[in-house]
Amino acid sequence: MKEQKPMDGLASRRIALKVIRQVTEEGAYASLALDAALKNCGLSGADRRLVSRLVYDTLDHLIRIDWALAQVMAKPDTDIKLKNILRLGACQILLEDRIPDSAATNLCVQLCAELGMPGLKGVCNGILRNLIRRKNELLLPEAETDPVRNASIRYSVPEWLYLKLREDYGDEADRILSFRNLDDGWTLRPNLTRTDDAAFEQLLSKKVWKSERTDMPHAWKITGAMDIARDADYQAGNFSIQSVGSMIACLAVGVKRGQQILDCCAAPGGKTCYLAELMGGTGRVQAWDIHEHRVALIEAQARRLGLENIRPMVRDAAKSREDLERSMDAVLLDAPCSGLGFMAQKPDLKLRVTEESVQELTALQEKLLDTVCTYVKPGGVLVYSTCSILKDENERQAARFLERHPEFEETALPDSIPERYRSSRERGLQLLEHRDGVEGFYLIRMRRKDD
Repeated sequence: MKEQKPMDGLASRRIALKVIRQVTEEGAYASLALDAALKNCGLSGADRRLVSRLVYDTLDHLIRIDWALAQVMAKPDTDIKLKNILRLGACQILLEDRIPDSAATNLCVQLCAELGMPGLKGVCNGILRNLIRRKNELLLPEAETDPVRNASIRYSVPEWLYLKLREDYGDEADRILSFRNLDDGWTLRPNLTRTDDAAFEQLLSKKVWKSERTDMPHAWKITGAMDIARDADYQAGNFSIQSVGSMIACLAVGVKRGQQILDCCAAPGGKTCYLAELMGGTGRVQAWDIHEHRVALIEAQARRLGLENIRPMVRDAAKSREDLERSMDAVLLDAPCSGLGFMAQKPDLKLRVTEESVQELTALQEKLLDTVCTYVKPGGVLVYSTCSILKDENERQAARFLERHPEFEETALPDSIPERYRSSRERGLQLLEHRDGVEGFYLIRMRRKDD
């Protein structure tokens, strides 16, 4: 590959640094910040891909990058703006074999000037050149004498998270943390109230995308698509984008035509709409969310798909509604969670989730379960799900619920879910990305016993 001149690629580094700063200094979500930064940015497709790679690689390996920089800096507690420039440079020096070290260094020095720090250009240059000289000498803490610190740096995860995953999964934790998701595909399903699988396959055959039928009902894997949400058939409501775990949660409900269903934490509405479609537009799906702007997202989805059996509502699912007790054929609680099932796709998650936040989430999940279970009719179904891989949020949460509520029992997943997912290893179904080829996701199907 042709080597870059020192100032080539400054625009791509400028945008990458902007996103990294938004995530680490302002708490922004990487995927949203990156999408916004790349919109109408004027970069070529190759440079846009470079920006994405630099952002995600820097965030994914941030703990390792900070450790490496600390080994070559006399004063680690540097200004946060300079620190993020150094992080971007270190990412290229340590992880990018297609970018010359000199180009990475010179571009970062230029960024110092652009951010109003011309006096720190020499400091930036010195630190990155020191890293170039010493990068092959840097040794991790010994795995035998300091295994947790070693793993934390090697996998770039907080020590508490590594210990938690070791507690939950033993040696499999290393396979979970070493997995990287390089897949740029999407999972699509047809609007079941407008078309069937055969017609949808015909529709896909006319697209420039590559499509492949999956073993999930009504689901195709798509690659080679840039922005599916701008596709005319998507905007016309002929299909939806939905993850496999989300679809499995809907299938686990096992809806029948004419039923009364409650989707408790429903925004942005993907599960709500699939449930409504699975009932053929009959019955009713109440779709709750605590935030008005997120309920607006559910309403928009329902309008796009032409679904009239959805009732979006601004409601706090943690507050009991006595008038709804034993009124629902099924309740789906896709609870607020750490989101760590998407860690391989969204590396900033492992930087923002803390032990304290997980404890707060598990307490909220418990309260939600205790509240919404009262709405299930005798013989009705309660599905609890999260996009987490932590057992405190998943199977341990479910076990504690069943101990508190002997009126509920775990029940088998419907045959509509492929058998390879139903052959569960634990209480409920835990999906792991490295093992199952889909996002990390948990669900359990429970039934209120007949009176």
